[in-house]
This record gives sequence, structure tokens and C-alpha cells, in this order.
Amino acid sequence: MEKENKGKKNNPDSRTGENVSLLPILAVNFIGTLGFSIVLPFLVFLVNRLGGNAFIYGLISSMYPAFQLIGAPILGRWSDTYGRKKILFISQLGTLLSWIIFLVALFLPVISLFKIDSRVLGAFTVTLPLAVLFFARALDGLTGGNVSVANAYLADITAERDRNRNFGKMSISENLGFIVGPALAGILSLTMYGDVAPVLGAIVISLIGTLLIIFYLPESKECTPGEPEKAEEVWKIFGYEIRECKTTFGAKKPEFREILRLQNIPYMLGLYFLIDLGYNVFYTAFPLHAISTLNWSIAKMGIYFTVLSGLLIIVQSTVLPRVSRKYSDAALIIFGSLMLGTNFLLLIPGNIFLTYLAAGFFALGDGLMWPSFLSLLSKVAGKKYQGTVQGVASSFGGLASITGLILGGLLYETLAGASFLIAGLVIYTVFLLNFRLRSFEDQLILKNR
Repeated sequence: MEKENKGKKNNPDSRTGENVSLLPILAVNFIGTLGFSIVLPFLVFLVNRLGGNAFIYGLISSMYPAFQLIGAPILGRWSDTYGRKKILFISQLGTLLSWIIFLVALFLPVISLFKIDSRVLGAFTVTLPLAVLFFARALDGLTGGNVSVANAYLADITAERDRNRNFGKMSISENLGFIVGPALAGILSLTMYGDVAPVLGAIVISLIGTLLIIFYLPESKECTPGEPEKAEEVWKIFGYEIRECKTTFGAKKPEFREILRLQNIPYMLGLYFLIDLGYNVFYTAFPLHAISTLNWSIAKMGIYFTVLSGLLIIVQSTVLPRVSRKYSDAALIIFGSLMLGTNFLLLIPGNIFLTYLAAGFFALGDGLMWPSFLSLLSKVAGKKYQGTVQGVASSFGGLASITGLILGGLLYETLAGASFLIAGLVIYTVFLLNFRLRSFEDQLILKNR
């Protein structure tokens, strides 16, 4: 079958293999992460300055995944029909517009809209700039199908035997963005423009990403050229034509309920939810923990995330390619989840040495588990539903992010460092549930024989 596909020029599967360059999609992924991570070090400070507290920080962080919950499945399904490139363009354009709105919020007067003083939620003031920041993050989330569509794109152009390593490369590009972003934010925040400079940087980076998609990213889903059967099936955004592939006419677009009936997909979506839940409790609680317990500044927090991302790159560029040749995706997911859960427990005491030791466990756990999980998910999804499954998975991840980000803020308000115990218990639960993934791999082997 593999030899036959290589000889079919117009077969979408003919793009799968070593002859297709990963560089454009890796560059798009890097730029997307860079634009996001550049504001991470100062966002918690900005929210506090504009009247918010830990709860508001968690809530504003959850706006992106909350609206991604709506947008990602739709964009993923559209990418199965209209092509990955076009939907990536729409997603990136939404990100660009959201950062422009974010910038506008910084110049608005700090007018109080309403105040809350609650025993559970704490005391905070919702101001006009905060309200606009909520809207900006919501817009970015609504068009935030870039991760799921990028994963589907990578699955399109990668043979199954290489997916683990190539998803590792995708993670490397993300982690490079997380290294450069906070470091760049630290440098830009020291300029005379203060908080404005990193946001301007995010706008420029998002613009570059948009242009890169238009001019350098090839379409991964080839289709027969020609005019559509109905005029309304062609539409434009800023002059960029979105045309449905002629090969898709008459084809039934997959329904979300149909995806949930696919073999083993619901179980993997449940794992996706739990993994993201643990991550997002950490991502909300850790900056608050770093400020209140470790007494870190923006610069120190930026250094920590840079070290963490650097260790992830080392694991994914050196360790993952070697062990993936010897061990299956399921084995790496099981081991990685055990390491990741241990990382959270090391954060509880608030000791600087243990905090940096935890970064090593995080890098080893996440670096082996997540690319392997995405690889297995893409294999279980199959070719027909790739984009839709990735979109629905992002939706489950978005739901977990909403829950985790809000819960992380609330947990830290009440439990302080002990909130990491909750994240650890969630990931240890994932560790136990991951053993079933071995049977999923056995089913794939029998299916492909």
C-alpha cells in the first residue's frame, strides 16, 4: 500500500513521507507559541495592577480555552473540508486582531465597572481595561484552532512510523517559542515602553506568522482544481479566497457525535481532558506560588520558564528520538505520566532547589508523554477524521483549561502550595488509566496487517 501511494500524484496520502518538509509548519507553530508566551511573565502583574486578583487572573487566562471550546471543533472540521492552510490562516488572523485589541486595552483609562469582596473569590475590581482584555482573549480563543489544525497537518504529511518523532519536533518548536518569548518579554519590559513593548512584539510576531502561512505553507490536503458547484461555496477574507475542494462535493461532513462513536476515541479524549486539567492547575498556581512563596520577580520567573523549556527541548531532541525506536507510544506515555506527576509533588514545599529539580521531572515527563500521546491519538483517529478529531480533542483540552485555570486560582487562594498536590493526583490517575493504551496499540497493529 505504501508503494502504491507514492505513485499517486493526486492522492492526499502522497504527501506523507520524508520528501515533505516540516520546516514551514514548525515555523508557524514556533511563531504562534512565541506570540503567546511573550506576555506570560507580566500578565499576572498586569491583571493585579488593573484591579484583579488570583481569581481574575485564572478567569482571564481561561477565556482563551473557553472560546476555543466552541471554535476548535468547527475549525478542525472545516480543515477536513476546505484544507488545513486556509483554516490556519483564519486562526492566525484572529490571533493578530486579538493582540491589537489587547494593545488598545493598555491605553484605556482604569475606570471601575464593579467591585467584588467575597470570602471565596477574594476582593477585586473589574475595570474597563480588564473587560477589554477579557474580550481580546475570548476572540483569540474563538479563532484558536491553530494547534489542532497544525497537529492534523503534521499527521497528513507524516508516515505513522515517524509520528512520535515528528510530534516531538512540533513540541520542540513550541518550547523554543516558550524560551524566546519570556526572554524577549524580559528584555522588552526593561525599555521605556514597559508593558506596551511585549504586546507590540506579539503583534509583529503574529503578523509574521500570518504572512508565513500565506506565502510559505503548502496545503497538506491536495484536491482537484476547478470551479465549485455553488457560488456560495466560495468566500473571501481580506481578499484571501476560501474554496471548498471539488473532491469533497457530496461528501458528508463528519458530525461530532460520529467522532464520539469511533473506537477508542472517547477514552483518549477523556485522558486528553485529565492531562490538560493537571497542566492548567499548574500554569495558574505556579506564577502565584512564585510571587508569594518564592518571592520571584518577572525576570526570575522568565529564567525558570526558560530553563524548563530548555530541558524540554533536550529531552525531545535527544532522548525521545532514541527511546521511541525502542519503546512504543503507550510505554512512553505511561512512564512520562509517572514523571510528570512526581514533578508536581516536588513543588509543594516551596524550596528553590526542589522547584528546579521539579523542572527536570516536568521536562522528562512531558517531553516523553505528550508527543507520544499526540502520535497515538493521530493513529487511532485515522486519515478520514483527522482534523475533526484533533478539533474535538482541543475542545476537550479547552474544557480542561477552563476548569484547571479557574480551579488553580481558587485552590491557591485556599491551599497555597498544597494546590500542586491536586495536580499531582490528577496526573497519577492518568498514569493508572494509561495502561489500557497498550491494547489500543495492539488493535492498530491487527488493523494494519
